[in-house]
Amino acid sequence: MLMRYLLMIDQYIEDNFNTAPYSFDNLVSEFKVLIHGFPDLRSGANTSYSIADAALSAFSVFFMQSPSFLSHQIHMQDTRGHNNAQSLFQITNIPSDNQIRCLLDPIAPLHITPMFDYVFNGLNSIGYFEHYRAINKTILIALDGVNYFSSKNIHCKQCSIRHHKNGKIDYLHNVITPVIVAPENPRAISLTPEFITPQDGHNKQDSEHAAAKRWLKEHGHKYKANKATILGDDLYAHQPICEAVKEEGLNFIFTCKSDSHTALYKVIHNLEQANQINVLKIERTEGTKVIKKFIDMYRFINDVPIRGTTDALHVNWCELVTTDIDSKTVFINSYITDHEITQNNVEEIVRSGRTRWKIENENNNTLKNHGYNLEHNFGHGQQHLSQLLLTLNLLAFLFHTVLSIMDSKYKILREKLPTRKMFFDSIRILTMFLHFKNWDALLQFMIDGLNNKHLASVLMLAKFA
Repeated sequence: MLMRYLLMIDQYIEDNFNTAPYSFDNLVSEFKVLIHGFPDLRSGANTSYSIADAALSAFSVFFMQSPSFLSHQIHMQDTRGHNNAQSLFQITNIPSDNQIRCLLDPIAPLHITPMFDYVFNGLNSIGYFEHYRAINKTILIALDGVNYFSSKNIHCKQCSIRHHKNGKIDYLHNVITPVIVAPENPRAISLTPEFITPQDGHNKQDSEHAAAKRWLKEHGHKYKANKATILGDDLYAHQPICEAVKEEGLNFIFTCKSDSHTALYKVIHNLEQANQINVLKIERTEGTKVIKKFIDMYRFINDVPIRGTTDALHVNWCELVTTDIDSKTVFINSYITDHEITQNNVEEIVRSGRTRWKIENENNNTLKNHGYNLEHNFGHGQQHLSQLLLTLNLLAFLFHTVLSIMDSKYKILREKLPTRKMFFDSIRILTMFLHFKNWDALLQFMIDGLNNKHLASVLMLAKFA
């Protein structure tokens, strides 16, 4: 069912829109235009390598998911007079790893983030996000913080600091990675990240709470015209965040736990005692060969105070408790939202709220465990390097997502090669030994190889090289 759904979307795009502007070559070209606006703080004559070459070189490593990609291309240039870094990524001269780190360290990630808007605006212009509509025809944007660096020794000006009772210190890098998600769609579309980092003029340690409010203020208005609902865990289910969402003309659905919202749950308890909580009970089955029966019990109430103060924001609350045939609870969670809850939409509100988990599964888990190595220290630097490299990694992930939507050859290969690892291993090995004039030529070679078996021969040769 899910695969048919994705194929239907892909076919709709292929039949109705020109996908050329979203080709890999055009995306890299657009990125290169943006890079030319990066500040170059060097003085003197030591400008052998451009900032653009450094940024594109770093990006190529993340995109190819190959730490040794650049060294192989330097060897290819020395022995053959051309290389794939130049033809695929428009890199003129390949700097060394240390040169890349030194050149990029002074550059703040905000210089890259317009590329995320470029991709969003492009997909939005062809109506792609109509396939992501959920509760009340809104798109769902999930926010969540993730740690991608921790050390007791290595640190920079952008590190957060955690003090332990024994006097020891941890240096951390954390970031909020917003993504557009949908209940039935495995593709998470990355948006501009927001780093949790010391703020100028603030003595207090930065937090995910404060970073989320910054992101909403800086970027929330971009999604107002699309009608968007912000998703988040219990950390976000507090009045300042809810108010920040509303100020940008957006909606929210946040997980809401009883132990962190005692005043709210006291009101709910009193309403329950007065038999004023609405209830919807649905019996359903799952499975084909082995049929399992479940009962979903929805409870909800509108217009309750989020906290026990006179200025409390009033929200709408719902809960889902799922039990099996033996009355054993298999799922329970509750949410607050500003969408009015009714018997007709409580299921959809809960389904939308539960979609927040896709930021963990389709986004953070992929970034950590499936080739992007989110938590690996690619280089820390003294200023912005760690944050900039993380942003380049997120952008590489976004480019792959766009190609999985727009590039028919990319889609064919991802379907024919059974795992993500096999896909990237094939690209890594081929670009190590062979030169390709552009990205499309590389993909076409792989497709031809799968049809006539010469790719298998190349991979076998590479295995013993």
